Amino acid sequence: MTADSTQTLASSLERKLTLTVAMAEVETLALKKLTQMGKKMKMPGFRPGKVPMKVVQQTYGPQAQSEAIGDVVSRVYSETVIAQNLRPAGPPEIKPTQDGSAGAEATTMTFEATIEIYPEVSVPDRASLSYETVACEVTAADVDKTIETLRKQKVNYKTADRAAQDDDQVRVDFKGSLDGEPFEGGAAKDFRFVVGAGQMLPEFDRAVVGMKAGEEKTFPLSFPSDYRAEKLAGKTGEFTVTLHEVLGPELPALDDELAKSFGIAEGGLAKLRDDVEKNLKREVSGRCKAKTKQAAMDALMVVSTFDVPKALVQSESQRMADGMRQDMVSRGMNVKDAPIPAELFAEQATKRVRLGLLVGAIVRAENLQATEEQVRAMLAEMAESYEKPEEFIRWTLSNPERRAEAEAVVIEDNVVNWASQGAKTTTKSMTVDELMKEGNA
Repeated sequence: MTADSTQTLASSLERKLTLTVAMAEVETLALKKLTQMGKKMKMPGFRPGKVPMKVVQQTYGPQAQSEAIGDVVSRVYSETVIAQNLRPAGPPEIKPTQDGSAGAEATTMTFEATIEIYPEVSVPDRASLSYETVACEVTAADVDKTIETLRKQKVNYKTADRAAQDDDQVRVDFKGSLDGEPFEGGAAKDFRFVVGAGQMLPEFDRAVVGMKAGEEKTFPLSFPSDYRAEKLAGKTGEFTVTLHEVLGPELPALDDELAKSFGIAEGGLAKLRDDVEKNLKREVSGRCKAKTKQAAMDALMVVSTFDVPKALVQSESQRMADGMRQDMVSRGMNVKDAPIPAELFAEQATKRVRLGLLVGAIVRAENLQATEEQVRAMLAEMAESYEKPEEFIRWTLSNPERRAEAEAVVIEDNVVNWASQGAKTTTKSMTVDELMKEGNA
């Protein structure tokens, strides 16, 4: 039997189905289940499988009846969903109606199934889209700056008989106090840090600049309002610093030996420069592509309005909470005493679900599924940064989950390319520094 009626509830996506179940069908199925249970039932005084049906009924009757009702209701629900061309977004909530078990003489039972269905998502008109693409050119100066950063990674420090300045490494003792009282973590001996490198608060760095070995200085220091130690946040303490040693930086020469220190056996500095340029262009290209993709997706979301199933949002919220919990555990953090409520991710989860439904609708309507050639081409581009590209490609394609992730990236690229063919776009030119800073913000 199928449902007698369908009606819309408070949400545009919620449906309530009335499911009518024939008791004769339930009883027939319950008897079959009892027969199967009787074959396996063991009882003193009876051979296995020879327990009288009356005894089986007394022991397993309620269980068989309950299972039979569940099986029949499940079947009727499935038939109803198919017959009414519904696309449930999650499992149904099924409960008997108030008159659903009206007496032993009843020939039917009635249940109500409350479900959420997927929304009807329309493919937006590309002409209504407007967004900004990003372009960035890697210059010789950008390559030089990156190589200079690499040089600093190989810096050596040597004792210098002068006042401390930015980029020097210093060795100090310090003691801090708040309202005249010392606080936890506020003191250290023979502590080393690089001035101006962000290891210490800016006021601390400025106080040390100009000091020479053997000098002592006392100065006030204001902790920012968002300081990690809540007891100190927004307050002003006092520090006394004794400087023991100033060590000036010595950068390695810009030569073939520098290249060798980064694993380049042949080709020397020219090869290092070539590798840096290639890697920088790859990084810049990836960031430009990511920013343009985000802008295109945001534009699609602006012109597309539809309700999102709560069940999908709850599922995505829980998945995000679980992901954060696993990440915290991997970092050695104890999360037992710090539960992560899924509700914290509701807003972000809603956006993800909405975008996923929209992308899915566009892909189906415009046949933008990822092809094998596209997946391999994308992986080949990613593999350029690996020592053994073919192994990376095989590793990715050999695992269904990793392959699916690669296909998802290609599908998103296909959607962006599709959108760009009719959208109104402007191009924002950025320097490498601007692009990197904005990406790390």
